[in-house]
Amino acid sequence: MFDNAEPAQLIDTMSDAARAESSAIARRLEAVAALYHQRREYYTEAQYWRTDVYTAVAAEVSAAQNISRSRAESQVRMAVSLHERLPKVAAVFAKGDIDFRMVQMIIARTDNVEEAVIGDLDGALASRVSKWMRLSKPKLRDRIDLFVAEHDPAGVRVPPIARDNRYFDVAPHVPGMAFAGGVLDALDAAAFDQRLDALAATVCANDPRSHSQRRADACGALGRQEGSLACRCGSSECPAAAVRESAAQVLIHVLAERATVEGTSDRPGYLSGFGVLPAESVRGAAKTAKLKPVKLPGAEPEPNYRPSAALKDFLRWRDLTCRFPGCDDPVETCDLDHTTPWPFGVTHASGLKHYCRTHHLVKTFFTGTTGWTDAQRPDGTIVLTAPTGHVYTTEAHGGALFPALAVPTAAVQTKQPPEGATDRLAMMPRRKRTRDEDRRDRIDRERRQRVEINAEVERQRQAWLTATYEPPPF
Repeated sequence: MFDNAEPAQLIDTMSDAARAESSAIARRLEAVAALYHQRREYYTEAQYWRTDVYTAVAAEVSAAQNISRSRAESQVRMAVSLHERLPKVAAVFAKGDIDFRMVQMIIARTDNVEEAVIGDLDGALASRVSKWMRLSKPKLRDRIDLFVAEHDPAGVRVPPIARDNRYFDVAPHVPGMAFAGGVLDALDAAAFDQRLDALAATVCANDPRSHSQRRADACGALGRQEGSLACRCGSSECPAAAVRESAAQVLIHVLAERATVEGTSDRPGYLSGFGVLPAESVRGAAKTAKLKPVKLPGAEPEPNYRPSAALKDFLRWRDLTCRFPGCDDPVETCDLDHTTPWPFGVTHASGLKHYCRTHHLVKTFFTGTTGWTDAQRPDGTIVLTAPTGHVYTTEAHGGALFPALAVPTAAVQTKQPPEGATDRLAMMPRRKRTRDEDRRDRIDRERRQRVEINAEVERQRQAWLTATYEPPPF
């Protein structure tokens, strides 16, 4: 495309594309905000529902954009805040004069500003922000905070308390591996560090692994509550080859084809929560694991509301995750949902699937002219129709990885439940406090902290002035 373009043309193309990208994002957020306001007017009582209007709109956004629920919810919050509190900044964004990075920063740093002054601050920022595009993230933050302080000193965001930001994550990495790490309390980290070193030291001197590799393997021993690390020297006379027993039963689920376990195929398996597991890792785990075949469902539906253990096991492996578009919540945290409500629907693989609790509530309670409907095919495919009439199709993740799990089960007959058969809204879980009330409490708490910080800074400044003042000699 650009083979014969001059450098000046390439620069102009980049600049135009950047502006167009910002304008497109601005238009998208404006549409999200408009959708939220329409849904809020329809669901006037939803503020105390556990699945409130924010969540319901996020479900539509995630399906339309094929993104996760958390990303969609973040987008709804930003869109609503931008267009309700900062319309002049939104207009600058729509022209492409600023980018999404800056808009995110402005929304975050002005969140505590009182409604009485946010309009003036919006105008002041809108007239200047296009000149700040070259600023680094710290400089941009400081520049915005300066304007916030001038308009509402108590509205300057308070740095988070470091202790409140502690976390520890375990997440998939390359196939067969995972990443683990986080920010811990210093004393807990010291104890963890020493425990890994102690476990790594329980092997003999001929163990071929490096110290770092032994510490990594010690995490598994620690998770199984074992008192030592298995030595890999290979010697039958290894002095570290004492009997190692686990103090806890740790259950790890791996899905694989029989041929992989038996060594006649190198098709990878699946480690629940972590994704694809190489064939050699599957066979290594199978040596000491309890092997349990997944039983395919029969043609006839089961007679009860709750599925049998065998059917639940099949559905777990067929679905692997929530079946709502864009949602990857694992089945361990999901609800089993009758596609057609019981007793009009059936307890069968063709009529059951997993939804996370949030999307289960959205499908169940956000009904009617602005609600969702779903249908299920015999192979487990779900066809959802959004409140707008848009149709989204999701296939079972386990069935896509292991085709034997997606072989169509028997088509079963269901009855259409009569309109108004139940008062669904009476069963909707309720919040004790609305999302806006929680936000207001958080802002009030931070504003009080900022007032105290400002008062302490002023006290120290006055003390310094007093200490450095020298009276005249006459």
